[in-house]
Amino acid sequence: MKTENLRNLMNSGKMVKVMGAHNGLSAKLAENAGFDAIWASGFEIAATHVVPDANILTMTENLNVAHSINKSVSVPVICDCDSGYGDINNIAHMIKEYESMGISGVCIEDKPFPKLNSFLGEGQKLEDIEVFSEKIRVAQETKKNKNMVVIARIEAFIAGQGLSEVLKRAYAYKEAGADALLIHSKKEDVSEIYEFCNSFNENLPIVVVPTTYPNINLEILKAHGVRLVIYANHGIRSSVNAMKETFENIIKNGNTTNVEGTISSMEEIFRLQGTGKLRKPSYNLQK
Repeated sequence: MKTENLRNLMNSGKMVKVMGAHNGLSAKLAENAGFDAIWASGFEIAATHVVPDANILTMTENLNVAHSINKSVSVPVICDCDSGYGDINNIAHMIKEYESMGISGVCIEDKPFPKLNSFLGEGQKLEDIEVFSEKIRVAQETKKNKNMVVIARIEAFIAGQGLSEVLKRAYAYKEAGADALLIHSKKEDVSEIYEFCNSFNENLPIVVVPTTYPNINLEILKAHGVRLVIYANHGIRSSVNAMKETFENIIKNGNTTNVEGTISSMEEIFRLQGTGKLRKPSYNLQK
């Protein structure tokens, strides 16, 4: 049902707002805030394990977190699956495993395995177009639920390539069967995104990740054909700041008096955990 909901959202004509999460609690908070879907963020999950976002964690480790996220929310979950954890055989295995966990969508990027986070370094290597196109075809052939969404993430702008290379890849990936295209850019403005949208003459949902261009106008993005916007790392970044401030305050003052007014109450945590739904046993062991 959630998978069908994601497909319907993508085709609804509205701007779908997606928040990155790294565990069930962050996903639940995003759902409560009103986001339409959750992005099981590879960057955020790697950060919680205190390892670089460079395919250090295995597919299974990421899948376990994604499964926990999916169980915690009623909205669809899209998983950041990097470059697919290997070749086409890894892609087929990945799709089977993620689909079995009820994941609504996966996103794979056109960089070789192991990948490196898009905001690290310059001139990152790109996967051969035909090799990546085959990954998309295999993903679509493997899935049993036709509504499961396969997003092709184009990293050509990230790698320093121009619009012609991005368009070449976009048309190839559409032909291979991608359900949507994620166009990534690390410019501090949205110019590359608009340039692509104005040149890509196909009716295919466009996805963006506005990490470096925060001042975007969602209505203008929508008018350019963008259908999903993913805030892919704001959950972990905000939580790190909040925890740092709390921990440093406690060390400085030797007590928690000054932080009690800024942190969640125990009751709020109990509510998020669903503690009020716990059942009392009906049996009585007293004689």
